[in-house]
Amino acid sequence: MLPDDWQLTEDVDDFLARAGDFLRSRPALHNTPLTDIEKLRTRGADAHSAETTVFGRLESAGEVRAIFYRTPLGRLCLTPLSAEQAGALAARLAGLGHSPSNVIADHDTATAFAETWQRRTGAASVPFWRTHLYRLGKLTPPQTRPEGRGRIASEQDHEQVVCWCREFCVEVGEQPSIDLIDSGSWADSRFGDRHFTFWETSHGAPASMAAATSIVGGMVRVDPVYTPTHLRGHGYAGAVTVEVSRAALAAGATDVVLFTDPANPTSNALYQRLGYVHVADFTGYRFSYGAPEAG
Repeated sequence: MLPDDWQLTEDVDDFLARAGDFLRSRPALHNTPLTDIEKLRTRGADAHSAETTVFGRLESAGEVRAIFYRTPLGRLCLTPLSAEQAGALAARLAGLGHSPSNVIADHDTATAFAETWQRRTGAASVPFWRTHLYRLGKLTPPQTRPEGRGRIASEQDHEQVVCWCREFCVEVGEQPSIDLIDSGSWADSRFGDRHFTFWETSHGAPASMAAATSIVGGMVRVDPVYTPTHLRGHGYAGAVTVEVSRAALAAGATDVVLFTDPANPTSNALYQRLGYVHVADFTGYRFSYGAPEAG
């Protein structure tokens, strides 16, 4: 497949007009592009960034087969590609002088791109993120649930929400989000547009928290789910996940998804008991570009 089959643009509205149907055709698998691009569309370009977001679509026989986008911070996100398609994209981006800081995609696509990118540019690639993607099948609440109730977080809960999101980021090693939170740039963090729900104990104290994205293309992503360490083991995470999942379905979502850490058997087992079904594995590779030798 020729590199010229990739059509590039910096116009998000034009891109969505041409590739929106493709993204909505597999909302679970395309959940991150759907939410990221919608956020870019509604909020506009970052006025503080010298770079712009670049969007690309791969067309064949008049139909979009895949897309990518590269954010101002250099994050490259891809929908599933064959090894040949990943190679063609790497060739196109290298030819245009792009230097993505990392790539995130389903495992096979990300690996194929990272390997080709390293061969073409010499950039070393190191995996830094791996996750399972789950999609809700039939919601199955636990037979017994902890005492308490779910409650939608209000403006008065903002400080608690920010505190727990930061604790979550520390636990999973999400430094970019920690930096944004610490700098007061909550709206620019990935949590800024989320809808949060608490599970409260019978005494009215928050015990666990879950967030969900707005519906985009019929899809809602549950992210994050967090329970402070000293409150774990009481069923609070399962209870609050059921609350936000049920709310998403009631709001009309056709696909409710979430990501999990493959190294955390507890959370993976919990979500499967609640009715979530494994869809795919995703991987992120970070690129490092060697400094030029002194000449």
